[in-house]
Amino acid sequence: MKKQQVPPGGGSAHAPDAAPGTALGSPVVALGASAGGLEAFEQFLRAMPGDSGMGFVLVQHLDPTHPSILAEILQRSTAMPVVEATDGMDVLPNRVHVIPPNRDMVITRGVLGLSLPSEPRGRHLPIDSFFRALAADRAEAAVGIILSGTGTDGTLGIRAIHGAGGLGLVQEPSTARFDGMPASALKSGFATQALAVEAMPALLLAHARRLGSRPVGADGGEASSRLSGVLMQLRLGTGHDFSQYKKSTLGRRIERRMTQQGIDDLASYERFLKEHPPEVQMLFREMLINVTSFFRDAAVFEMLKRDVLPTLLSHRSESEALRVWVAGCATGEEAYSVAMVLRELADEHKRDWPVLIYGTDIDADAITVARAGLYPPNIAQDVTPERLRRFFVKEEGGFRVRKEIREMVVFAVQSVIKDPPFTRLDLLTCRNLLIYLEPDLQERLVPIFHYALRPGGVLCLSPSESIGSHGELFEALDRRLNIYRARPTVASRRAVISSRLSWTTDGQGAVVPAAVVKPRETAAADLARRTLLQTFAPASVLTDAQGDILFVHGETGQYLRLAPGQPTHNVVDMANESLQLDVRDALQKAAAGGLTSFSRDVSIKVDGEVRTVTLSVRALVGHAPSRNLLLFSFQEQEHASTRSPARRRKASASTEAQRVLALEHELMLSKQTLGAMVEEQQISNEELQSTNEELQSTNEELQSTNEELETSKEELQSVNEELVTVNSELQTKVEQLTGMQDDMKNLLDNISVGSIFLDRRMLIRRFTRDATAVYRLALSDVGRPLSDIRCELQDVDLLTDAQAVLDTLTPVEREVRTAGSTCFLVRIKPYRTTDNVIDGVVLTFNDVTERVLALAMRQARDLAEAVVDTAYEPLVVLDQQLQVLTANRAFLKLFGGQAANTLGRAFYDIGQGQWDFAAMHELLDGPSPGQRPGEDRLVSRDFPGIGVQHLRVRTRRVADQSGAAGLVLVSFATEPIPPT
Repeated sequence: MKKQQVPPGGGSAHAPDAAPGTALGSPVVALGASAGGLEAFEQFLRAMPGDSGMGFVLVQHLDPTHPSILAEILQRSTAMPVVEATDGMDVLPNRVHVIPPNRDMVITRGVLGLSLPSEPRGRHLPIDSFFRALAADRAEAAVGIILSGTGTDGTLGIRAIHGAGGLGLVQEPSTARFDGMPASALKSGFATQALAVEAMPALLLAHARRLGSRPVGADGGEASSRLSGVLMQLRLGTGHDFSQYKKSTLGRRIERRMTQQGIDDLASYERFLKEHPPEVQMLFREMLINVTSFFRDAAVFEMLKRDVLPTLLSHRSESEALRVWVAGCATGEEAYSVAMVLRELADEHKRDWPVLIYGTDIDADAITVARAGLYPPNIAQDVTPERLRRFFVKEEGGFRVRKEIREMVVFAVQSVIKDPPFTRLDLLTCRNLLIYLEPDLQERLVPIFHYALRPGGVLCLSPSESIGSHGELFEALDRRLNIYRARPTVASRRAVISSRLSWTTDGQGAVVPAAVVKPRETAAADLARRTLLQTFAPASVLTDAQGDILFVHGETGQYLRLAPGQPTHNVVDMANESLQLDVRDALQKAAAGGLTSFSRDVSIKVDGEVRTVTLSVRALVGHAPSRNLLLFSFQEQEHASTRSPARRRKASASTEAQRVLALEHELMLSKQTLGAMVEEQQISNEELQSTNEELQSTNEELQSTNEELETSKEELQSVNEELVTVNSELQTKVEQLTGMQDDMKNLLDNISVGSIFLDRRMLIRRFTRDATAVYRLALSDVGRPLSDIRCELQDVDLLTDAQAVLDTLTPVEREVRTAGSTCFLVRIKPYRTTDNVIDGVVLTFNDVTERVLALAMRQARDLAEAVVDTAYEPLVVLDQQLQVLTANRAFLKLFGGQAANTLGRAFYDIGQGQWDFAAMHELLDGPSPGQRPGEDRLVSRDFPGIGVQHLRVRTRRVADQSGAAGLVLVSFATEPIPPT
């Protein structure tokens, strides 16, 4: 169960004391309508007896600038007195009370209260306002009816009445002159039933009789046992145990389902649940109370924003997330309200605290609505215009919570009773949930909440709830609002350990039965079973809920076949064409929870012959709730030609009997049609007599229509403002995209990398300036095939490579050369969109000529050094400053020294200056290589350690690419010492 509208200062589980003139628990029926509502009001009052014992309040959209004669017009349709409501008027049984123009109306303790509208025209929703007040005042005795009208007024009011345990009816949209309001109420899912206006009084009378009796199961004895049986069926079908919920609330909601199904006693309804599993889901939805609103109990959120949340956020690091759990969040309004308050605090403090909000509920459908974040326009009553503008986006169906707020909340299906709680929480809100639980369960849940909170964490309950006898676990921050801070104690851990709450992994909370030892079956029994299955069981397949085949029994080749294309085991894809629609229909019903079993005869064509096959589908419940299975069986019917004469005669007789029944049915329909025609003639005569009355009511209808037009004008103005906002946002987006495009263009132009973007057909999308060095491209070439453009590269086919990349998604990288000896590194990669869709290829050309030349020079230098080092003659290489770059092993061996002491030093300084003599200066310090390319001279010198040496010295100067002097190569060859 979820949240319910709560009257100020008290819970809503019990009806308030009766006001003067009203009986305790006497139903009050509120009817809301807009355009076309006058006709619906008249139809309802004509069909409603004058002594029903119920009070009636009519809320109509009226022109605020003109007096209304609605009460005078409606008085002609009923024997009950029809009065225009006044402030302080008691709602009396068997009397009709009509709202006056330009007034808001509420009901408190059975007394009507009037006030001027607080909202401007276009946002004035009187039906929602009164229905909400009625739900809070009358609880289970509240009845709300939505009749013809446009817009969505009344949708939130029906939701509140449903949550309070009351009855919500909606006019069948097909019978309404304007179906906007009825359709909106039905779409919300909180209307009890939709039916024609004339059929509503009978249902209301039955409902009033049930309200006068005790709830089912409240008398104890057999009724209590039957109630337990119903709850057991509910538990088996949904996995949720409602046995600890208040019996009065359960009884009223079960009674409501019994009324709709036309069942009078609980035993029959228990059998009905067993025989109709879809009713279990309907009863489950009836038990849920998805009633909440944005910023409900404004004082609570003011307290959270002013005191509680700032305290929790103070001294919190930027990396520590604030953890919040909204238990029983229904459709998410409260969770989003907390998120909005936190966002406002973050903006006010100019901080961006990480926030993680968990919103949980047992209703999967409500969680789906919460995740979507789309709410009806009526929420404008609960949300301030500033918050609407800031946190919502106006859409056709209402208001959608902005993405930044939706991303703050994580919604999940979870039960506070049977599932483990979230832990290490800073804030836990569970409002209007405990009031529906028995006191014993409430006492067990409060320690669970303390266990989930951090020390100092805050628990927020509704004003009608409390922490009971667990004062040692919490200290009160505000007793009036029921906001508590968790004390640092381990008492809750002991309470959790001793509690009987079941946190099981399967979510069922069921007691595992004791193992039963079964006698081992004999081989003969197993053989008999298998033989029976093979002989008599029809061809069948077992599938999961998605239709994927898990098991095949028998010969299914006539009914299932492997579909062409990608192999699949889905029964829909494999089914015979004549069977596909029925198989798909069965899967859809199973997904909606509305299928237990069904059988259908289908004609299929096999080998050119038409045969009749009985398709049977049965839902099988797996071991886990998420493991529901379907059994599809195919049984071919016996051909007529193979039947015996007796069977053919029997079939013929059956056909004749069916024909007789069909004729009798047709005759009955003809009689009914004739009777309807007579009634229509009588009604026509009555309508002629009431023409004058309708003419008098035309003015009232036109006034109501004018009000609708005024409302539409306000809505159109609001839409225009939204369009202006959207246009501004789009203009800003265009400016951002233009700036990004300029940035991208400048980036591509300044990185000196040529790029060509091609689509899937190898047509040019875009190219950069540097790409023209490879392809002779012009701006007019955009959209042309790249194959039409001349390429400057030699011996390479980039289009073939581009097509291969597009086919295999494997990038290609290679070095290429132009006719002018310019080298490029070409990379070809797939073009990926933001949605990860391959939509072409990208070619990039990076000029690597300098790198290639540098690499070649380094390789040549390494080769030269290797040659020098392997020469037998002593040899050194000097730079322009005559510093030693290289000295081979022969030089170091002959003249002594180490490479470390030689390389990088001036030639004249090595070997303690042994080369610093005049002859070497003449060789090395001479003119440039252009004047003297090289010399060969014989010199003599007394070298330390090796004595006098006669050397033939050869020099060679090597110029660089510019012609300037480069390196100096010096070689030495020893000569024999001449005789003296």
